[in-house]
Amino acid sequence: MKGYLKVTTLAFLSLVTLLGCGKNDSGLLTSPHTQREFLIGTIINLSVYDEDKEYTLQLAMDRISELEQLISEELNSTKVFEINREAGKSPVYVSDELYELIKISIDYGIQSDGGFDVTIGPLTQLWRIGFDDARKPGQDEIEDVLGLINHENVELDDENQTVYLVKEGMELDLGAIAKGYIADQVNLLLDEEGVTAAIIDLGGNIFVKGNRPSGGDWSVGIQNPFLGRGELVGKIKASDKSVVTSGIYERYLEVDDETYHHLLDPDTGYPFNNEIAGVSIISDLSVDGDALSTVAFAKGLVEGKAFIEELEDVEAIFVTRDRAIYLTSGIVDNFELVNENFDLITQ
Repeated sequence: MKGYLKVTTLAFLSLVTLLGCGKNDSGLLTSPHTQREFLIGTIINLSVYDEDKEYTLQLAMDRISELEQLISEELNSTKVFEINREAGKSPVYVSDELYELIKISIDYGIQSDGGFDVTIGPLTQLWRIGFDDARKPGQDEIEDVLGLINHENVELDDENQTVYLVKEGMELDLGAIAKGYIADQVNLLLDEEGVTAAIIDLGGNIFVKGNRPSGGDWSVGIQNPFLGRGELVGKIKASDKSVVTSGIYERYLEVDDETYHHLLDPDTGYPFNNEIAGVSIISDLSVDGDALSTVAFAKGLVEGKAFIEELEDVEAIFVTRDRAIYLTSGIVDNFELVNENFDLITQ
């Protein structure tokens, strides 16, 4: 399939090296069962450290594929495609899972004052950043679709469990939240199968489950948004946490010596233009991290940081274009700067 899901997550997992095979005193493998596949438009890496749970890897991959068939707007067999096709015509009945995800997306639209908008599909289809046919659309094209972007024009019928886009031409695009939702569903599956230690990596959406085989939290690196995957600015310790990052340099379009990143502003139709180069969200649920990384980016550094500070059990790491790093209060004592080219601002 085409890369329909957001590929903005730059968080890179930097784990303490685990050498050798066999088990340790915890009963966990020091060298995990692993599986790697290309699904949902990205590389999926799953690692399970419980000795007798290798079979869960394929179960998880099957679950990811199943959810792709539910959520993608690029596949003409999915309910999202049907909802978009029926825009301005008729409501569409959807499954419990999809209905829940759309409701979550609309709620984040409200929280972000529209900076996060699940109906941004017509705009992302214009720019196509991240696809081979990406281009800078004309101003008239942008103005034509801006009126179609408004989460308030999504009608949800709880009784009949239907979704209706009230204007013809509207399109849902779940790309900014779908990978997080899928990561949580994989984690839930692993819970049900009794897995106690695992790493779920959906193209950069990271969830670290349980503790390291040697005991203690995992070490998770925070990606340098100006360089390729694996180049870090810092690291944190985490257990049973999601780490999701949105940034401006992983997917972009260059036109006439100007760079346009893929995080689009529903109000202007152009990429958000603020001081943020990347923002990482640390949360209990990956669906929250996925959505909040976009929300925080849309709000900008000052408002975004203040917004995250008000949330319980959520922290953020902001990297600015001038290579400064700002932390929310709950992550200050857990962040280690590892790149001297960045300044850690602690005030």
